[in-house]
Amino acid sequence: MAEAGRADSRPGGHEDFLPIAQHGLIGDLRTCALVGSEGTIDWFCAGRFDSPSVFGSLLDPDRGGSWRLGPQQEAGVRTSQFYFPDSTILVTRFMTERGVAEVHDFMPVLQASDPDHRQRIVRRVTAVRGTTDLTMTLSARPDYGRTHPETEAVAEGVLITGGEVRLGLTASVELRLQDGDVLAELTLSQGQEALFVLEVLGEDEAVASTDAVDSDRLFQRTAQFWRAWVSRSTYTGRWRETVNRSALTLKLLTHEPTGAIIASPTTSLPEAMGGGRNWDYRYVWIRDAAFSLYALLRLGFTDEAAAFMRWLSERMAHPPENGTTEDLGPLLVLYDIDGNVPHETELDHLRGYRDSRPVRIGNGAVDQLQLDIYGELIDSVYLYNKYGEGISADSWHDLTRALEWLMDNWERPDAGMWEIRDDPRHHTTSLLMSWVAIERMMRTARQRGLPGELSRWADVRDDIYRRIMDEHWDPEVGAFMQHAGADTLDAGVLLMPMVKFVAPNDPRFTSTLAAIEDRLVSDSLVFRYDVEASPDGVEGSEGTFSLCSFWYVEALTRSGRLEDARLALEKMFTYANHLGLYGEQIGLAGEQLGNFPQAFTHLSLISAAMNLDRELG
Repeated sequence: MAEAGRADSRPGGHEDFLPIAQHGLIGDLRTCALVGSEGTIDWFCAGRFDSPSVFGSLLDPDRGGSWRLGPQQEAGVRTSQFYFPDSTILVTRFMTERGVAEVHDFMPVLQASDPDHRQRIVRRVTAVRGTTDLTMTLSARPDYGRTHPETEAVAEGVLITGGEVRLGLTASVELRLQDGDVLAELTLSQGQEALFVLEVLGEDEAVASTDAVDSDRLFQRTAQFWRAWVSRSTYTGRWRETVNRSALTLKLLTHEPTGAIIASPTTSLPEAMGGGRNWDYRYVWIRDAAFSLYALLRLGFTDEAAAFMRWLSERMAHPPENGTTEDLGPLLVLYDIDGNVPHETELDHLRGYRDSRPVRIGNGAVDQLQLDIYGELIDSVYLYNKYGEGISADSWHDLTRALEWLMDNWERPDAGMWEIRDDPRHHTTSLLMSWVAIERMMRTARQRGLPGELSRWADVRDDIYRRIMDEHWDPEVGAFMQHAGADTLDAGVLLMPMVKFVAPNDPRFTSTLAAIEDRLVSDSLVFRYDVEASPDGVEGSEGTFSLCSFWYVEALTRSGRLEDARLALEKMFTYANHLGLYGEQIGLAGEQLGNFPQAFTHLSLISAAMNLDRELG
């Protein structure tokens, strides 16, 4: 069982904020909730991932709203959290002076593609030893805390309305209302339990009775669903538990009704405390989703890959109006779950996590040109065509159209994969992934006998290759640089042997790897680039990028440095939180930074572990 820390341990002078890492994730394949180690749900968007928050104390403990269930506030309470084995059911244990109680938090998922799915958060608290005095406080604050809801006692519980949401709370204990909040006090002795169920209601739905909720059945069927799903993984190696947890996390970030895969369930968790590097990741990034597709395919989860391919086909066949005058091509960098454009705005009424402002919803990167997305996407489509059901004739037509656009535009400067908000540049990674896009389309055409102007495609592919080798290689540094003419490095070039642009033992790559180790690696942790030496248009510093740290492990593996790779991987495992979850970045003191958990990090963990496992034999 993983220790989650003392209930009163909140370092850094922001005692009202629970650290990012002190949270677990539950979800129902439509949305997620973050449950803190103190028994507080600090983040929940009702309905789906990109809906306005109902509980948002993660960004503002005063205005955001939360749902706390745990012992009465007293000194000496210790907490720990763990997941019910091979599931997403989260158990939070409280050890008090008089006894031990535990809360089981989950969102029921009874079967795949359930036509009768009901969105509920189930919180079951049980006294496992002695006697425990507990309190429950539900403070819903819909619409990102801009709405103070109405609460109404009804026959079966409490109806909560406001901000275009209707919620029904039922409980097996007496509830009372106070200033729009719902409260309860209870004392449980060994073997006793209490149940609280919050359900997202439709316009005409009534609050259901707690008596009608069979919590044991919901618990068991939800556990069975997740166990059956993760049992399909083909990975049986050394780090099976860690890889499975990452796979479960990726699955939680899929929107089952549409097939969309989001980057993270949160918004505006900072990359540096007090700075402005706070972004909304609750959307479908083509890049992140493509890499997720790759990881799921590697583990044998072809259903999720097929669902995302259907979502992608819809986007390519029916592109949205992007709202800009610049030609951004047939694909945008990101979309909301429905395939629309989430333009960026700021919420000035929220403090931000540990007073890190601004709080943003939407994402300005949607208006950027990022050429690398075509390579990541087509590489994953190539793998899906190889290991999945195979792409359709319509999809091939759409991909060919996209490739033709890329071949006409690959020489344009862009924002790059790190989405700089400074002047566009000729990023090495953008050229690299443009090369990948053309090369994988050629492979797919040959394998399937699909139509394409392979000779012309090959000419452009080779032009890109020569451009990288001639203009992005610095013989004095002995490395592929961040962009043409740069004196800075980019950890994204660690992808070169992974995408088969160069052999892992090519002297140019081994020299580049050494340069990255010298300039960007701190212990096992890797910065994506030097923010001070290469400004990106955003003020402030940032932590090491966990995705790049796992890319580093994989680069070491492919270069034959297996002992170095294994040590780096084991070190990276120590930076996970107590539940095996990772945010976007790691700070100087080992703290989790950025949106949490992040798909990018977990998919790169899967790839790094699988490749190293294979090489170790």
